[in-house]
Amino acid sequence: MNPSRGFTLAELAVAVAIIGLLLAGALIPFSTQIDVRNTADTQRAMESVREAIIGFAQANGRLPCPADGSIAAGLANAGTEQFNGTSCTASLGVVPWATLGAPETDAWGRRFSYRVSPAFADASTTSTWATATPASPANQSQPCAPTPLPTAPTTFALCSLGDIAVFTRGSTTAAVPMGSALPAIIISHGKNGGGAWQTNGIRLNPIPTGNDEAANINGGNPTATPSGGYPSWAFYSRTPTPAASGCVDPIPGGPASSAPLCEFDDIVVVISSSTLIARMVAAGRLP
Repeated sequence: MNPSRGFTLAELAVAVAIIGLLLAGALIPFSTQIDVRNTADTQRAMESVREAIIGFAQANGRLPCPADGSIAAGLANAGTEQFNGTSCTASLGVVPWATLGAPETDAWGRRFSYRVSPAFADASTTSTWATATPASPANQSQPCAPTPLPTAPTTFALCSLGDIAVFTRGSTTAAVPMGSALPAIIISHGKNGGGAWQTNGIRLNPIPTGNDEAANINGGNPTATPSGGYPSWAFYSRTPTPAASGCVDPIPGGPASSAPLCEFDDIVVVISSSTLIARMVAAGRLP
């Protein structure tokens, strides 16, 4: 009989290498599954926030103002809208989750950015049916002069338009409008979270500059004008793009570029005038 023998060191090394490759192959799909799940969970949370915002408008006659993202959770005024009784003290901030009873964060634990058009969030006593300065890059064109006037507490009319535009990018780097005159917009800053407010009241670094993700943090370029519209704050919603060196995200109307687009993983949900007004009419808040 031949005596039994074990594996040689070379054979063990090969076996360990094969097992390592198999494990690595299994981990890649698993991490992808986690990303897909987080994205889906965030989208569901954002739809919940959207419904809460519209419900607030049906109950109060106006859209809620943003909350201050720099206030840590648990402190006074965390998650409450910045409203002075007449208008918003800030048009850009985070979703006022405490005011709405809505989710505070996305699946990555960061707060949702939120911008609202002034005409849709001020008090009815201001009678500002059209979006106008301050806080807007330009007065609404054409002016809104409803007849009859909406009854209190409703603060906007059938002819009111927002000052928010959303752009996208297709096969070329040029930015093209996909929505304009929007009353409000909600943004998750995605897995990379650059510039998003955290629950401790600190913004996550690095804060992007000069690209589409930066516009979604700071309110965009107020000179951007969709076709047939008027100057509005520009935001972006596009297919996710990995990081690339030498990248360029040209501004709307700016020169085209042959450089690759910059990293983008934001998730954007809008509230359109048609949807909001239809829901307000159904609730008896608008004629």
